[in-house]
Amino acid sequence: MQEGKIIKALSGFYYVKTDDGIFQCRGRGVFRKNKKNPLVGDNVEFIAENRQEGYILDIKERENELVRPPIANVDQAILIFSAKNPDFNTTLLDRFLVLIEANHIRPVIVITKIDLLNERELVNMENFVNDYKQLGYEVALASSTKGEGMQQFFPILKNKISVFAGQSGVGKSSLLNALRPDLKLETNAISKHLGRGKHTTRHVELLEIGGGLVADTPGFSSLEFKTIEVEELSFFFPEMKERINDCKFRGCLHLKEPYCAVKEAVKNGAIKDYRYQHYLSFLEEIRQRKPRYEK
Repeated sequence: MQEGKIIKALSGFYYVKTDDGIFQCRGRGVFRKNKKNPLVGDNVEFIAENRQEGYILDIKERENELVRPPIANVDQAILIFSAKNPDFNTTLLDRFLVLIEANHIRPVIVITKIDLLNERELVNMENFVNDYKQLGYEVALASSTKGEGMQQFFPILKNKISVFAGQSGVGKSSLLNALRPDLKLETNAISKHLGRGKHTTRHVELLEIGGGLVADTPGFSSLEFKTIEVEELSFFFPEMKERINDCKFRGCLHLKEPYCAVKEAVKNGAIKDYRYQHYLSFLEEIRQRKPRYEK
């Protein structure tokens, strides 16, 4: 019996990487029976007569797992957002951050296509960058077409399993190609009619880049707050989490409650108003969510 890590799942086969190379394996039927399918990123035990005919026997305990994209044991999520085409969107970024924080995964914010910004737009973008850095997030600016900012990614990626995620058309594949040109991942230009990129990535695979493993994924096809409860949401906004104990009432939702430290911080500018508005929007979305037992 051997041990390894699943680095690719495709058409019912799992490709397991070991110190001796890569083995093509199938999963045992018992996994389907127990409703536990192997995922990319899983550490597994397997047997193999040769490199083409192996069987996964056991899946080691997972640190975490994502449903969409289906991947396990992720150290960090590299959240790719473009400065333009499509335009930078703080609402979508905050949605990603909440979902990533809820899965106990470290987020890293990357803003691409900065070469498309004029001087005024660049100043505005730098203000947003400073906002998120002050919250404790790591933020990187890059232009894959001009090769700007590429070197900063290698220490970020080293010895980590990273997920590259973001909406279509922001340049995920272009960034990966810039970091490792031999990949030659398929990229498509922005659809002018739709205003967004075409989906070019079709399966999950861990790629060796910068001394770490990077998941080139189809992106988060679901960005709904399916498992987050109203009482939990503020814990995934760092600037709110640090003030929760200063609210007078336990379980404060920072809406109409008196003596709320979060609302006071919004009032005096310590919490950015746009972040608070996103919180209110997400909170209402969760409140309107149907109970899980309903179809």
